[in-house]
Amino acid sequence: MAALARPPRLFAGARVAVVAPSGPVLEERLQAGLDILRGWDLDPVVAPHVLATDGELRYLAGSDADRAADLQQAWCDPSVSAVLCARGGYGAQRMVDLLDWEAMRAAGPKAFVGFSDATVLHEAFATRLGLATLYGPVAAGADFVKSAEAQDHLRATLFAPETVRTIPARGAALVGGRARGVTVGGCLRLLAAGLGTPHTHTGARGGLLVLEDVGERPYSLDRSITQLLRSGWLDGVAGILLGSWDRCGPYQEVRPMLLDRLGGLGVPVLEEFGFGHCEAALTVPLGVAAELDADAGTLTVLEPALR
Repeated sequence: MAALARPPRLFAGARVAVVAPSGPVLEERLQAGLDILRGWDLDPVVAPHVLATDGELRYLAGSDADRAADLQQAWCDPSVSAVLCARGGYGAQRMVDLLDWEAMRAAGPKAFVGFSDATVLHEAFATRLGLATLYGPVAAGADFVKSAEAQDHLRATLFAPETVRTIPARGAALVGGRARGVTVGGCLRLLAAGLGTPHTHTGARGGLLVLEDVGERPYSLDRSITQLLRSGWLDGVAGILLGSWDRCGPYQEVRPMLLDRLGGLGVPVLEEFGFGHCEAALTVPLGVAAELDADAGTLTVLEPALR
């Protein structure tokens, strides 16, 4: 697995687009997120359908075609320097095939930020555009608007990525050791659901797998990891970083399952890293060469996430 092209960093006054490729967005949280972005001297613009809700499928932020058009227009707008997801939820799988990847490639690289359901888009940006992305907080997320730590880490990653090249975990080694590879992954369920579909990695060979999820019982997490194992998707993985498992049951029940399913791979595994669905969530670059030191509890990117 090779490192991907890194998009340019942001600068004061940069225009950033906020899109909703998945679920509906709460206006109050959106406004709070926009205020934070303005406080960073950014110029946030909101895509037309961010506050929409599909008339029949109320769990979607507008129709598939509208959500895809919002993302594509934002990406292809030469005045926009970065595209930020407003929230996760569900729906990216439904719209990703509607994007014009040739037009988006021609538009050139820019930063993309999101997590959870945005895993579908991280995979697509990697495989279709060859572009590194940021698995980080969403602009209208409750954890983001309430957490100065999450805000500070994302801001540093966007504006001064050389200052956050080493990211310390909040947990410890599940399996000790050190490994180098290219970061890949995201939300466990979305990775498992993506098997055999377009715009996805065919495997994590040579990669440092970034993995987290929310609202799944341990047996369901077991099922998804087992699916990745049985499909061969985890063959040759170099190391694993485990993030949050919010609302997945007591961690003392999740942890034995993770060790049982991943411990036999013979690679370093670092648990409770502090990214994903958690307070003060860290931003983790995807598609960059990095070194995982499970014993020291660190991930160090070999080059800044943005150039």
